[in-house]
Amino acid sequence: MNDLQDQSREAIRKGSKSFAAAAALFDAETRADAEMLYAWCRHCDDVIDGQTLGHGMSPVEDAPARLAALYASTRSALAGEPPADPQFAAFQIVARRRQIPERYALDMIDGFAMDVDGRRYETLEDLLEYCWGVAGVVGTMMALVMGVKPDALSTLRRAQDLGLAFQLTNIARDIVEDARNDRIYVPRTWLAELGVPEAGVADPAHRGAVAILARRLVEAAEPYYASARWGLRDLPVRCAWAIAAARGVYRQIGLDVVRAGDQAWDERVVVSGRMKVLRALEGGLMALRSALFERRIKPPERPALWSRI
Repeated sequence: MNDLQDQSREAIRKGSKSFAAAAALFDAETRADAEMLYAWCRHCDDVIDGQTLGHGMSPVEDAPARLAALYASTRSALAGEPPADPQFAAFQIVARRRQIPERYALDMIDGFAMDVDGRRYETLEDLLEYCWGVAGVVGTMMALVMGVKPDALSTLRRAQDLGLAFQLTNIARDIVEDARNDRIYVPRTWLAELGVPEAGVADPAHRGAVAILARRLVEAAEPYYASARWGLRDLPVRCAWAIAAARGVYRQIGLDVVRAGDQAWDERVVVSGRMKVLRALEGGLMALRSALFERRIKPPERPALWSRI
């Protein structure tokens, strides 16, 4: 393992235990590339949010300048110029090896730009545009890392769908914490329906309505989780196992948020170690079924869901 791979593995270990566990199921080359891609994504997110490996968000006064630097460094890395930062050096290697299109990398930064602009979202479709930038396109790039070809659009849509589902789940889990940081992702039309002012999302007085909003987000994620499941058949078995395991764990987060109701924000909802093991085992069975049986049949048509691909 070289220095870039070692630093990337450390970033994923500290930044996302769940993703680190799933990545351990990859073959060595795929794991290294996935970790290097993750390190770049995590770095870009941290730069905008004033975090360290996803922890300790703090206000950033020069966010527009930081955003401009991310665009410039990403374009430079993709153009083949020697990167100054290890995260961009790692990304350059992965992007070249896995043929990651520039538009995907820039779409991710566009998602962060929405946070910098303090954008609000009127409808679910508007919110999904944001989810694409910060998660759907990441799922798409990860599919390329796992060997999916750039022109295999049907498979890339399924990967996109998993990223969208993940982000909707994240928003449901973090709805109160995000509101405390002046980030409101819930569609304004939903807030209006329940009489929740944007300034009151974090107010305990509205906790019952917020629980309803979280449930709607989790329900909105379900068809994307279902669609993503049919992308497993196009992945190598070990990759399919890792993705199926991650899918199960993230979906469990949403189920736990709904189950907790208005108490879901008394403490952060996390999936227990025992449940993670169960979901990993289920993911293994799902991957085997996909490889042994579902590759032989025509997959169902993707539902008429929102998509950028």
